[in-house]
Amino acid sequence: MPVVRRSYGTGALALTYLSLIVLIPLAALAAEGIKGGFHHFWEVAWNPESRAALKLTFALSGAVVAINAVTGTALAWTLVRDHFPGKSLVNALIDLPFALPTIVAGLTLLALYGPNGVGVNIAYTRIGVLAALLFVTLPFVVRTVQPVLIELDTEMEEAAASLGANRFRIFRSIVFPHLLPALLSGVALAFARAIGEFGAVILISGNLPFKTEVAALYVFQRLNSGDPQGASALALLMLVVSLAMLLAIGGLRRWATRHDR
Repeated sequence: MPVVRRSYGTGALALTYLSLIVLIPLAALAAEGIKGGFHHFWEVAWNPESRAALKLTFALSGAVVAINAVTGTALAWTLVRDHFPGKSLVNALIDLPFALPTIVAGLTLLALYGPNGVGVNIAYTRIGVLAALLFVTLPFVVRTVQPVLIELDTEMEEAAASLGANRFRIFRSIVFPHLLPALLSGVALAFARAIGEFGAVILISGNLPFKTEVAALYVFQRLNSGDPQGASALALLMLVVSLAMLLAIGGLRRWATRHDR
């Protein structure tokens, strides 16, 4: 009978590392955010300006997720299934937002789409903030969907086509169920990045309250104003809402994985 060896030491080391890097800082943030009691926490985290920043942040993050789900899947499909000149260059450019410092990305977008850009001035508008978020979140869906497409057996698609199914039905009935778990993973990563993005949006947004001020910029503004408790309160609220949404997306991913088997 085989002996199962349990590496308790490795697990304890991993939990210790997780606590030092993630749990303890989050606990410190929570303690600072609720230092003045729940009433004070709600007052500083849910005032009109912070509420407007949160609404804008989650609205733009939702739009980013919806756009990336479609365009990211289309890009991954093109890179895997099609052959064209410059494909390797396009494949490398997908990862550029990973390597490029986000403040450089914001400066590039401002130079391109600002007052002295190419004639399309979207600086200091919500469209400009959306463009910055789309730029930094582009690779997440592409790089999570792409490996699934590479490993996907095309024989079922060919069989369905030989039986008269059109391309849309083949994609909906055969390809999409296999892609859905990976797509949800990419969407979750893009959503998390969009919510917390700072460097790429600080220049092109102009940080205009009630107009282009997202939650991360509001937290930064509160810190600069000498209000770390107010900044921590809003950050804690963002953390709770983001965690709830990520758990919901994770639940959908597990459901999709079970139904795909």
